[in-house]
Amino acid sequence: MKINFLFAGVPVANYDSALAWYSRFFGRAPDLILAENEATWQIANVGSIYLVGDAERAGNALLTLAVDDLEDLVAHFKQQGIAALRLDSNADSPKKTVVTDPEGNQFILFENSGGD
Repeated sequence: MKINFLFAGVPVANYDSALAWYSRFFGRAPDLILAENEATWQIANVGSIYLVGDAERAGNALLTLAVDDLEDLVAHFKQQGIAALRLDSNADSPKKTVVTDPEGNQFILFENSGGD
């Protein structure tokens, strides 16, 4: 199997409120509005996260993202009023942070400055 692109969905009950929160989270408006209740941010060359209004599934997403500079990202979240829970790391694991959106969807972010 060859996969060419990844779309990871984040279901929310209150789409309008979530759209504003995710715009702050990503530091920009969505790259594409697909439908009345669907927006997409491209976050990597071959990966996007899409927000979708889906009250039945809301709050159950779990995504893990590797980032270059976790300290800068945590500072960005603080400026945007987004709480980030720092997780302790040891020499055998990277620095990690957890961000939970207002509906309970969870992002684990870890530092991977080595790249791609």
